[in-house]
Amino acid sequence: MTERPTGEPLVRLTGVNKWFGQLHVLQDIDLTIDRGEVVVVIGPSGSGKSTLCRTINRLESIENGEITIDGQRLPEEGKELARLRADVGMVFQSFNLFAHKTVLENVTLGPIKVRKQSKADAEKRARELLDRVGVGHQADKVPAQLSGGQQQRVAIARALAMDPKVMLFDEPTSALDPEMINEVLDVMTSLARDGMTMIVVTHEMGFARRAANRVVFMDGGRIVESATPEEFFTNPTSDRAKDFLSKILNH
Repeated sequence: MTERPTGEPLVRLTGVNKWFGQLHVLQDIDLTIDRGEVVVVIGPSGSGKSTLCRTINRLESIENGEITIDGQRLPEEGKELARLRADVGMVFQSFNLFAHKTVLENVTLGPIKVRKQSKADAEKRARELLDRVGVGHQADKVPAQLSGGQQQRVAIARALAMDPKVMLFDEPTSALDPEMINEVLDVMTSLARDGMTMIVVTHEMGFARRAANRVVFMDGGRIVESATPEEFFTNPTSDRAKDFLSKILNH
């Protein structure tokens, strides 16, 4: 367990509200994530976890409140948004790789197009990252030739290739077969140890205990609790968190 980073805030949500029609999915969210901090967001289905994650790079708009990344307010749209979004790596439940491109091409596309890197530099860095996530030998294959766990590790390498300031993971293992989950969580744990700022929505409580500096528990569109993993798992303060933990830890 790493000590909580003391640092300047990197991601800050202030008074964030979001509705889907009549449904108030994010209610007055205040959350600050420091540089180098790993925050795991947990809670029951429909609690707003994934929506929260997706507002941080404006895949979901918000009705009111403010989100800043490294002191910069998230723009509504356009070039500024694209530039800021490039600072926020995102790994989804589905791998979202380009099926007709090789693994290497998938990882180099963003750096070449958005970061304007040369092909040679982008490929060198991509190969380093693919080695780091354990799929370097698969660089010339297309995604369909890889297992789900391998594809998700390529997706992580692709996000890292943009040299993001923060990485968002939205249930990155929930579409994987059980035997592939750990190979993805291991990569994420090593990223956390190396100081990457991470916001992770997950059902994997072992990962939360092992890699998080802080656990944020959401229910009904609100942040109900925010504590270290040790505090949260051994001594949750709210009835809703106790109820949630009793359901998942006793299976």
